[in-house]
Amino acid sequence: MQILLANFTKMVQDTGGLAKVTCAFANEMVKRGHEVSLMYSDEREGEFFYPIDKNVKLYNIKKKLNGKVVKFPIHLKAVREILRMFSKRSGRTVNSWFEETYLLESITSYYNEIKPDIVISYQPAASKLLLCDMNISEPVVTMSHGDPEDYFYLYPRKEIPSLEKSAVCQVLMPSFEEHIKRHLPNVKTVVIGNAIPQFEEQADLVSEKAQYRIAFMGRLTKNHKRPHVLIEAFKVLHKKYPNWVVDIWGKKDRETYYKELELLIKSSGLADKVFIHGATEDVPGALSKADIFACPSAYEGFGMAVGEAMSIGLPAVAFKSCSGVNELIEHDKTGILCDDGVEAFTAALESLMANTKLRQTMGESARVAMKKYAPQSIWNQWEDLMKDIISKAK
Repeated sequence: MQILLANFTKMVQDTGGLAKVTCAFANEMVKRGHEVSLMYSDEREGEFFYPIDKNVKLYNIKKKLNGKVVKFPIHLKAVREILRMFSKRSGRTVNSWFEETYLLESITSYYNEIKPDIVISYQPAASKLLLCDMNISEPVVTMSHGDPEDYFYLYPRKEIPSLEKSAVCQVLMPSFEEHIKRHLPNVKTVVIGNAIPQFEEQADLVSEKAQYRIAFMGRLTKNHKRPHVLIEAFKVLHKKYPNWVVDIWGKKDRETYYKELELLIKSSGLADKVFIHGATEDVPGALSKADIFACPSAYEGFGMAVGEAMSIGLPAVAFKSCSGVNELIEHDKTGILCDDGVEAFTAALESLMANTKLRQTMGESARVAMKKYAPQSIWNQWEDLMKDIISKAK
């Protein structure tokens, strides 16, 4: 198969989950003998953070055929920020206009060069450009990396028809399929989760330790990942549990929020208890040293970090309102799902900190539960889906 991955977002040195999933998909399909091309959109040039197979053909749609890089105009950024104050949807519409006006020529040229049998589109914006603006005839699978309910409130309205024109819309969770069907009952959908590594390493929750660790992993964002909630919770607990520390792994997002986290740690007397390490390329090495995984996110698309932590044998604590995580964690079996808020998160953490046997039992159950997302199984589902779609399109 000639597969085109259309992920019209940044990739250069991006440490996010979407970049990770993109590289994993590309690498696996090359390994299985397919021709893979990747279109991405980045004003920067350079290496990806996650390894990408040298046989994957890369096309930066912000780089014109003459080698000139197209940058988002300053005046459009200003317009976008003003519109965002009133509506996220309006702000996204500016992005859509920019892509149509400045990038469509490059996309069309690269597409004609690749001549794909099938396109895996990573966002409705990419599907819209391919199916509605370019009117391609090849089948497109539109992926969802979060709750598609957001499409109908936050995404530009002109992107919605691309979902109906897609050969199928892939979602990560069963509940997400219901959400998209409620708005577009005729859209074809399929549920395929993300591939979660099955680590050889396993967290040691049995041995007595001089120091126990709570791990957080994710980009340091205030309204999304919310590591400050974990710090606020640990501030209440650290004196009662003096042999526990917190490891925060993740790339900083905004400097102001990073400074807020540093100040919160210092003012809470946690400088020798809470450590911000930055991003890591050794995920299993970081997680295997932990005893609990904490996910104070407000929402997630799938919760890759949670899945990886559970795969290594860690019980997880998260909010029951957190989409993309509340279907990964089974409450009181593989972790704890609590009400949103510092007080509830504190109580959930303490229930595990105080009970070694509970950590062991939940950790082992979590490790077993993640086997359903074993890469071999997930990639088989994707490969079977693509072959079936291509055969029906002929």
